[in-house]
Amino acid sequence: MKQIKYSWLLGIVMVVALVLSACGAPAATEAPAEEAAAPAAAEEEAAGPAELPQIVPIEGPEVILDPAMFPTEFSEAPMLAEMVAAGDLPPVEERLPDPEDIYVIKPMNEIGKYGGTWRRGFTGPADGENLMRINSSSRLLTWNYSASKIIPSLIKDWEINEDHTQYTLHLRRGAKWSDGHPFTAEDILFWYEDVALNDEIWPTPPNEMVINGEVGLLEEIDDFTVRWTFASPYPLFLDILAGHNAVGVGPDTEGAWNGGGYMPKHYMSQFLPAYSSEAEVTAKADTEGFDSWLEMFSYMAYLPHNPDVPTMGPWKTVTPVNEAVWSEVRNPYYWAVDTEGNQLPYIDEIVVTLAQDSEVLALRAIAGEYDHQARHISISKLPVFLENMEEGNYRIDMSRAFFHNNVVSFNHSYDGDAEIQTLIRNRDFRRALSMGIRRDQINEAIFLGLGVPGSAMIASNLPSTPGEEYVTKWATFDPDQANALLDSIGLEAKDDEGWRLRPDGSGDRLRIELAAPANIGWEWDGMLEMIKDHWTAIGIWADLKIQERSLFETESRANNHQLAVWTNGGSSALWLYPRHVLPVNLVEAYMGPDIARWYNSGGDEGMAPPYPEMEHALDLFRQGYGVGGDERNKLAQEIWSLVVDEVWQIGTVGQGAGIAVTSNNMGNVPRNQCPAQHCRTPATSHPPTYYFIE
Repeated sequence: MKQIKYSWLLGIVMVVALVLSACGAPAATEAPAEEAAAPAAAEEEAAGPAELPQIVPIEGPEVILDPAMFPTEFSEAPMLAEMVAAGDLPPVEERLPDPEDIYVIKPMNEIGKYGGTWRRGFTGPADGENLMRINSSSRLLTWNYSASKIIPSLIKDWEINEDHTQYTLHLRRGAKWSDGHPFTAEDILFWYEDVALNDEIWPTPPNEMVINGEVGLLEEIDDFTVRWTFASPYPLFLDILAGHNAVGVGPDTEGAWNGGGYMPKHYMSQFLPAYSSEAEVTAKADTEGFDSWLEMFSYMAYLPHNPDVPTMGPWKTVTPVNEAVWSEVRNPYYWAVDTEGNQLPYIDEIVVTLAQDSEVLALRAIAGEYDHQARHISISKLPVFLENMEEGNYRIDMSRAFFHNNVVSFNHSYDGDAEIQTLIRNRDFRRALSMGIRRDQINEAIFLGLGVPGSAMIASNLPSTPGEEYVTKWATFDPDQANALLDSIGLEAKDDEGWRLRPDGSGDRLRIELAAPANIGWEWDGMLEMIKDHWTAIGIWADLKIQERSLFETESRANNHQLAVWTNGGSSALWLYPRHVLPVNLVEAYMGPDIARWYNSGGDEGMAPPYPEMEHALDLFRQGYGVGGDERNKLAQEIWSLVVDEVWQIGTVGQGAGIAVTSNNMGNVPRNQCPAQHCRTPATSHPPTYYFIE
């Protein structure tokens, strides 16, 4: 590793001032259809000091939709040409879709070169998103780079009837899985019939394929056409197919949770009892070391886990995510080309090395050991990144998000301690904890003063939010009011050191647990340390649970957390990614996993929301799937007003700046990308068009 400079000559204060002057307003893009237009992107400011990053408008490549502009001759990577020459692979023309169905991408800056290894860092087996976001062109529909328009992906075109009850979807003829097997309608029907409607896998079907309590009907029209039919109008369904959810995002992202909207039937059917017998798949699971065939099925469906599962993405797994080096190699059957007919991706392979913690990851990035990395890179490291740019041979890009970077969610279904449960369900207790936090201090220490301190609400100038006043509601440091609220709910008794006592008369100190995953780029462990210190002013003792990410997620799903921190990234498109605003998702339900089970089972399992306000918010959310954009925005405004006023979550700092480290030898990498979950950043920037200049 190269020697890193730590002289900090610029100084934190000077850097913050210069970056603030360079950044201006957050660079933004249009939101999805249901949210109308987002704030206009910031214009690039006049050049400041050369070493400082500028927030530029969102940029990216263009997907060519006019067949008249499609190339008619095709080329391939040298490593694949060698395989063709050896007779180990069909010619490129036979591996690509039919000429009129090929996917053509115009690279952002120039036609790239083949070859090279993209180096990155990851934090462990739970960090599957590290490469699956890069691989997310494997979803059914996608967005253009600015997220202002839904565009084709594996679905090449579609028709929608007048009342939005029927969606006819046309697939790319000749597209193939990474093992050369044709991708057809049967792969979508397999997921629908054998997975989503299999009550051993999904006790209730995914919510995204249900409208007004009725499950949509999916039919195969021909080998390359399917049709969804709903009993009620479902105007949001096209957005759903382009979102991050169980129905549209693809198995590379959702396979471990049995979602994605399609799966390789020719491979995955071997793990289902319906295609052999329960005894046979159970024996196979036992041989492979799984507790059940269901556990085996979910594991085998997920690309980071299983090098053998075919993919429709640009790269396929070589070594899995549970190794110290996780790697992927180009998919020889990837179905996209550039405008000159070069089959993508340009880069041969991606190698991701395990970093013991975020500090090690940052040091490697600073030393120039990564080619392009934004994930797990903290803005707080900006000064040392800037100081080492020349020696590390990289550039620093900076962006701003719509979402809230640090949200502390109460687990409203927590039942591990009756006294804590009662307090969590007390609105005044939640408000008091929120008003006991010095958000400005967190903003300065972690975000270099570039964030927006306040409630958990997303950017207040989006049309789905109720207004500027909700940014600070119950979200300013006011220890006097917080202490008065805590006294009023029976927590006035304190020990000799000034800490409040449990209200059960035991004389024991009241202890609140704050959980966070370790080694995440937002430095949540440091933020929780600050909150712990802040709460001394209101007499609340906090115990911190900083956990390895997979353990954190397991504990959360087991209903063991009291309060847990995450972002609410994606919630600027609330109906496309609601899991961090409302307890509706079984995978990530930090606000109450048992409430999410209740929601997903239609009330048959789990527990009902403990407050009428939350039940009302969930009802508003259900209504949103069946209405148009303007009405949906009004519903979102009411939902956000409830989330903020009831303090179901504590916001700290939002819309913070993020940084990316990009080698000067890497081309076609945007300096600012869509900052939203439905974009699957960086997927809408089409990483298959990135390349190495030398």
